[in-house]
Amino acid sequence: MESLPARLADRAIAAYQRRWSPRKGWSCAHRVAHGGPSCSAAVRAQVRRRGLLGAAVPTALRFAACYRAAALLTPMEVQGVCCLGGIPVPFRFGGRRR
Repeated sequence: MESLPARLADRAIAAYQRRWSPRKGWSCAHRVAHGGPSCSAAVRAQVRRRGLLGAAVPTALRFAACYRAAALLTPMEVQGVCCLGGIPVPFRFGGRRR
């Protein structure tokens, strides 16, 4: 990692990890689902190892994997009717709000 853009990207990711990531209150879905480093740590390592342009494809693949992990972790929406003493009570919970 010698180029100025790679150094700037590394510093930006480090600032994100120090200042913003701890305040958001959750970790990335890939880390939660599979363990290992967070997406920001994985991307930062790729930038350091390959430079900014060389890290572009691995970064895109990691974000796609994180998206798939988020889909696995998101509970499916459940809805139906529960009978309470002969009275049908509709219910709905879970899933994403629209």
